[in-house]
Amino acid sequence: MIVAGVMSGTSADGINVALVRIQGRGFRSRLELLAHYQFPYPKDVRRAVLAAMNAKAASVADLSRLNFLLGELYADAVRAAQRRARLECELVGCHGQTLYHQGDAKPFFGRRIACTWQTGEAAVIAARLGRPVVSDFRPADMTAGGKGAPLVPFLDYVLYRHRRYGRIVQNLGGIANLTAIPPRARPEDVAAFDTGPGNMVIDAVTERLFGRAYDRNGRFAARGEPIERVLRQLLRHPFFRQKPPKTAGHEQFGREFVREFLRMCARADENDVVATATALTARSIGIAVRTFVLPLVEPPLRFREFVVSGGGTRNTTLMRMIREELAPLKMRVRTSDDFGLPAEAKEAAAFALLAYQTWRHLPSNVPSATGAERPAILGKVSDG
Repeated sequence: MIVAGVMSGTSADGINVALVRIQGRGFRSRLELLAHYQFPYPKDVRRAVLAAMNAKAASVADLSRLNFLLGELYADAVRAAQRRARLECELVGCHGQTLYHQGDAKPFFGRRIACTWQTGEAAVIAARLGRPVVSDFRPADMTAGGKGAPLVPFLDYVLYRHRRYGRIVQNLGGIANLTAIPPRARPEDVAAFDTGPGNMVIDAVTERLFGRAYDRNGRFAARGEPIERVLRQLLRHPFFRQKPPKTAGHEQFGREFVREFLRMCARADENDVVATATALTARSIGIAVRTFVLPLVEPPLRFREFVVSGGGTRNTTLMRMIREELAPLKMRVRTSDDFGLPAEAKEAAAFALLAYQTWRHLPSNVPSATGAERPAILGKVSDG
């Protein structure tokens, strides 16, 4: 079956579409990436999406309009991808655009509620493409007691498990998250969690200081030096010491965090500020690996490879900092490109795989990663 996976991440830089051929079932699935394309959001749409994320106040009418507009844009992106690749998909898996994610239950009108919201109307996509669409993947895991994230570990286990040694698979999207797969791992042996900010803080700081959407190739950070006193304070954030399973988003590292971060940097050189944001991502990954992953396996060095994917792989300064952070652990740092899956296609391919499992009436969460009490069939189906 050819499945289109559609992903737009927390950085809100646009839409990734992966066209994937999938065979098999469950953890024995096999997938082949046929094509992958990126489509940037129009600038005004990106501004609207970023403004809506974790907003304290918003127009209900505008949120509804944004939901349907994103559905149209997702459908346009899949249609364009099919045209360029000269392929037709039979099924679409669309993650949607996360506006809010609260994996931990909090009091609300006399109940304790955990909740999530991915926008982008799947019924619109199904109607425009004439294909069934699986969307809204997180709630089913949350109602099973999980945090609704991370969901990519299903793909990580399918692709990266190894008999002789362990791999840590790190995604550098807006939020950074990892999957730890020990040698000869069963699905229940997999650990996965968000490590903290990926590109989110770097992008926000770069936009504020330089008027650029992101630090292309990490060149601003390369001109600066991390401000150590600020880094020490930032790394005291309780999220970094919180035990997994755990998730993060704009709620932890969004506009309020960036505002405080810039205040702490005061009148520092602007390149140093971007270097500090970049080092925050690299060092928080190092903390996560040393504190929560290495104790999983004895001896720890049986985790031999660190496989990186996501848009952050384009940031050469960030990748250098990650290599320096992991050098004492003697891990080989690779990218998902080395395994035949381009770094920027991985998350879209993951949601193609999750949609395929749902279409086959199979669960695709990894309870050891999300904290769920049981496997769950994820997503909602909109018939095309």
